[in-house]
Amino acid sequence: MYCQVLVLAVFAAFQCGFPASCTRSLNDRPIIGILAQENLEDDPHAQGSSYIAASYVRHLESAGARVVPIHINRTEEEYEKLFNAINGLLLPGGNVDIDKSQFTRVAKNELAIKVSANDVSDYFPIWGTCQGFQQLTVLTSNKNLLTLTDTKAVALPLTFSPAWHCYCNSVRANHKRFYRVLTTNTDGKKELISTMEAYQYPFYAVQWHPEKSPFEWIEKDGMVHTLSAIKAAFYTAHFFVSEAMKNHHRFSSQSEEEKSLIYNYQPVFKGMNSIFLQN
Repeated sequence: MYCQVLVLAVFAAFQCGFPASCTRSLNDRPIIGILAQENLEDDPHAQGSSYIAASYVRHLESAGARVVPIHINRTEEEYEKLFNAINGLLLPGGNVDIDKSQFTRVAKNELAIKVSANDVSDYFPIWGTCQGFQQLTVLTSNKNLLTLTDTKAVALPLTFSPAWHCYCNSVRANHKRFYRVLTTNTDGKKELISTMEAYQYPFYAVQWHPEKSPFEWIEKDGMVHTLSAIKAAFYTAHFFVSEAMKNHHRFSSQSEEEKSLIYNYQPVFKGMNSIFLQN
């Protein structure tokens, strides 16, 4: 199991990747895609082959976005069509193989599309949380650079870094060209990157879980619901949704939009001891 860091503090602003686009007229009906991932084989509540945790959906909805699920068994043509209809992408936390899973296959395809789009001034933001953070590092460095740390089920303060400060143990050289490190943390022995953003693209990633404080209620160390934790959660949601508002993709019709929305799926309650209360 890869480390999961839950950092709870009032958050500082991310940088705007494309300053000129920050002044564009905004899309006040943003729709953000969340990438699904494979169900665990031993999950007794599994319905179908993949899932999205409801807390990520609520996280985005709390800031004024709607959500479309991105399935892991579609064609490249279908992903291209969906890209032209949505305004941002969230890669969620979870527990799949970030080298060879279906989640990884689709994420790699999605990242390539988004990089190409941004290169021609089609502003399209990506957010990665925990596993999503890790997936982005694998895809941008072409190797798995994860280091095991003693940071599971803990709440830590963010240690902010100067904009040029870009390091974290073995990932120093591989992240320096693509990402600006915003915060780091330590388990007392190793220093790790906890928040980062791309230099040239509106891509953002956190190794912690802003969505859990307001929307997940498992009794577990590190799961706190303080006012400052919840403010941090809603700040990150607001920031990412505001980035998605800079994109003006649209579905081809209202019927196509309605067919695609997460509202077509019913949440499944997994119990108060589950990592995700609802999928």
